[in-house]
Amino acid sequence: MAAALAAGLVATCGWRGAGAQEQPRAASGCSGETLAAGTVSRVLDGRTFVLEDGREVRLAGIEVPPLPQPLEKSPAPGGAAAHDALAALLDGAQITLKQAEPQKIDRYGRVIAYAIAMRDGADHAVQSELLAHGHARVAARVGSRGCAMELLRSEALARKAKLGLWGSSYYDLLNADNPAGMLAEQGRFVLVEGKVLSVRESGATIYVNFGRRWIEDFTVTILKRNERNFTAAGLEPKTLAGRHIRVRGWIEERGGPLIEAARPEQIEFADRE
Repeated sequence: MAAALAAGLVATCGWRGAGAQEQPRAASGCSGETLAAGTVSRVLDGRTFVLEDGREVRLAGIEVPPLPQPLEKSPAPGGAAAHDALAALLDGAQITLKQAEPQKIDRYGRVIAYAIAMRDGADHAVQSELLAHGHARVAARVGSRGCAMELLRSEALARKAKLGLWGSSYYDLLNADNPAGMLAEQGRFVLVEGKVLSVRESGATIYVNFGRRWIEDFTVTILKRNERNFTAAGLEPKTLAGRHIRVRGWIEERGGPLIEAARPEQIEFADRE
């Protein structure tokens, strides 16, 4: 697999990175088996590029806005900036792809990987760079808890400085106390903050409740079969009651707004910041 994936690449603009902070180094928690090494032929969007042999690579662990489409009336802001940032970051660098998931190829035939760019004699983690400059958000699924913590730290730097996406109200954190406003964002990947009122179990599901009216208020669900993963990550569900947390995921409507948390990296203790 690694030999078949190895390729050289060429992008078109130089990375200079917006923002004054030091560039993140390669994240040690985000490295697995080496899948490929080389350069890039072209960048498709803020998290997707193509190797010279024609293989498509999708950056694991991050969400970026899509590129605006022709005639689209209200595109999500930041898609073009993310594309340009990735193209600049990969330009002239030697790229190493590291395995992120047990399944190396997704159903569309894309290689799913962490990427490390070698420039100026140092390795730099591509995902962390994009996050630290506000061009991406940490996804709901990251390969490991250690990697997730490193990526979340990079995201937090950009959010605090209001860089990139975080300078737009479109990406403001949603308030769990405003379920009606959250329902207006149904189908979007969002970050929500609020205080957990209670944690209840029913059948195969754990309900993390942010209000008393389950048919109206915001809820996070965790399947019982995933509970041990949250506990191992220091997020035992029953201990979340009374805590101020931040949750990331896609807004659904099941009576009130809901996010299904399948992975512990979707939940952070906001009251620790």
